[in-house]
Amino acid sequence: MASPRTWTAALMVIGDELLSGRTQDKNVAQVAVWLNDQGIRLAEVRIVPDDSARIGDTVNELRAAHDYVLTTGGIGPTHDDITVDAIAAAFGVPVVVDDQARAILTEYYRDRPGGLTEARLRMARVPQGSELIPNPTSGAPGVRIENVYIMAGVPHIAASMLQALTGKLEGGRPVVSVTVGARVPESDVADLLRETEAAHPGVAIGSYPFFKDGLYGANFVIRSEDEALAKVTSDDLSQRLRNVGFEPVEGGI
Repeated sequence: MASPRTWTAALMVIGDELLSGRTQDKNVAQVAVWLNDQGIRLAEVRIVPDDSARIGDTVNELRAAHDYVLTTGGIGPTHDDITVDAIAAAFGVPVVVDDQARAILTEYYRDRPGGLTEARLRMARVPQGSELIPNPTSGAPGVRIENVYIMAGVPHIAASMLQALTGKLEGGRPVVSVTVGARVPESDVADLLRETEAAHPGVAIGSYPFFKDGLYGANFVIRSEDEALAKVTSDDLSQRLRNVGFEPVEGGI
């Protein structure tokens, strides 16, 4: 029987402020969790500056390599919000003002100071041929063009756009994880981990060491698209750890 297809996505985080350290990104974790819930694997993350050529080259590379590309950042009302322009250029299409986006923004700013200014109208600009991604938080929509999803950089706004996309992207089975911890230096059980993983095709075991309360230890995370297989592997790993004198802790330490 053929193995189930693995759907993959890349995340492109856009902004000079991220590369300078002025802003700490919070979108990677929430995008990764959301994608997994959709049955899609986040395969890579790129952080790129507010540079049109770099954005365009990166999005073209990533959209050819993955089922989906998500971007965060650079779609606000100011002159340095260039993501839409850069991605339109990458697709070879013009930027247009979307009538539906204009209507959404007109309504959103109707009773707010200043109304729909020219600066705010920039948030209605999209690559020609795009679809809108609803934004229940702050009005200004995200944009989808082919397999590229352009979203806000502000984490809670990005989260609302992800919520609007829930169930809309085709994917496979979510990856489940089971954790086993032990007070053991990971180097002492490296061969044991490799042998356990090899004994259970369809799982991946990651080792995450720590130093806590004056003692070394590690948490071993078993990942699989098959929940039952992950649990069987967890039980096997726990027994193997006991066999060599280490007491496993289900759920990790």
